[in-house]
Amino acid sequence: MIGRRGYGAGLLLLQAMLLVSCGAQPTPAPNPTVAATPETPAPPVIKPVAGPERLVLAFGDSLYAGYGLARGQSLPDAIQARLRAQGLNAMIVNAGVSGDTSAAGRQRLGFALDNLKRKPDLVLLGLGGNDVLRQIPPAETRANLTAMLEELRDRKIAVILTGMRAPPNLGPDYVAAFDRIYPDLAKHYGATLYPFILDGVIGNRGLMQADGIHPNVTGVARIADRLAPMMEQRLKEGAR
Repeated sequence: MIGRRGYGAGLLLLQAMLLVSCGAQPTPAPNPTVAATPETPAPPVIKPVAGPERLVLAFGDSLYAGYGLARGQSLPDAIQARLRAQGLNAMIVNAGVSGDTSAAGRQRLGFALDNLKRKPDLVLLGLGGNDVLRQIPPAETRANLTAMLEELRDRKIAVILTGMRAPPNLGPDYVAAFDRIYPDLAKHYGATLYPFILDGVIGNRGLMQADGIHPNVTGVARIADRLAPMMEQRLKEGAR
């Protein structure tokens, strides 16, 4: 979401939100030697990767970039691992940039698409968190996201839109205007909507980094568990 510049203001705003609203092919798992019990759960079934490659562009801010996490622990990494464990030959290109607003994303989307090896099968689009932190008017955020979705529609690329929500302390008018952006645009452009990317994670100290803004590895896993099935479905639909 937000980079080091303006970080303090962003942290205070997100803390207020909490107070108010609170790849390599995986190796198949070995066969268990004892029957599974509640104390010894069965290992997950890992399917062999097969089929043509599905190329995904993850285009967002620090929630995609993996701010504060080690290499290989970002949300796109976690989703890719889950898709491949289901046998889907998925390759996710992480184009998350910490600190990006929707305006910055709008400026670089075409470049990111043009520099892929081919047209992606799916774009995971998640911007707007930094707009809230900077209290950018919702009309500007809507216009920027609209422009990006227009470009993706023109290029005939499927989209999953991961939404953001405004904290209540910004006032009812701002919250109402901002929170309508993602469902409105998803409906208009036929994008699959994940309404709030931090749903079930924000406010839980065990799932967040010390800054209270970014999920830790466990929090990322929680988000990936929810997003991966949606992405698997869209990728399979596109292959028909």
